[in-house]
Amino acid sequence: MIEKYKKEMHRIAKRIRKVREYKKMSQQDLASKIGISQNAYSKIELGYSKISLDRLFLIAKLLDVDTVELLRSKRSYYY
Repeated sequence: MIEKYKKEMHRIAKRIRKVREYKKMSQQDLASKIGISQNAYSKIELGYSKISLDRLFLIAKLLDVDTVELLRSKRSYYY
């Protein structure tokens, strides 16, 4: 179960990164808007740091994308 959770966290992290890049935002820009360091944000995108629902909703809002888009299994138009 833990391995499956880790894989899903990595998929979500990859989607966040792809949308951020598509929107042409830097990690530093997004991190400062969230109120965390660029290093802490980088760990989220690498899947090394657990992401709270509050933070996930905030990231989705800042990226102007539906949270479901970040959680879904199928590919979207971002990648």
